Amino acid sequence: MRTAYDFTPLFRSSIGFDRIVDLLENASRVATVENWPPYDIVKTGENDYRLTMAVAGFSEDELTITQEPNMLLVSGEKSGDDDGQYLHRGIAGRAFQRRFELADHVKVAGASLMNGLLTIALKHEIPEEMKPRKIEISSGAPMPKIEAPKVEAEKLAA
Repeated sequence: MRTAYDFTPLFRSSIGFDRIVDLLENASRVATVENWPPYDIVKTGENDYRLTMAVAGFSEDELTITQEPNMLLVSGEKSGDDDGQYLHRGIAGRAFQRRFELADHVKVAGASLMNGLLTIALKHEIPEEMKPRKIEISSGAPMPKIEAPKVEAEKLAA
């Protein structure tokens, strides 16, 4: 059963949060959820995160990490076939592709592969011009007037 949420009350008291509402709507439309390979997301600091994926059986050459605007794509594809005849195959070696939605200004700081775990360090770097700043309030000095542009209307011939 699918429930549709109405986000219009949020628009009354918020400005500039359109992207968040779009993300919520897109998240509710996800048809299938892939659960392989398993992963953890850990907040390691105020602006630092760590994504750890279990990719046993994959080498560094078989993994690809791509950062697009607001998206992190991790994919893996095994190269070549083994010559052996498996009696039991419990280690998954199938190709995968995982997408992670990133917030604005989140960058990949580095990645490492050790003991079958792919670790990706992420950092949220807010640009200086977007950080909060204090606005000085002046008293006594009049504010400069802002004049509205004058628009000349064409006279219509009747």
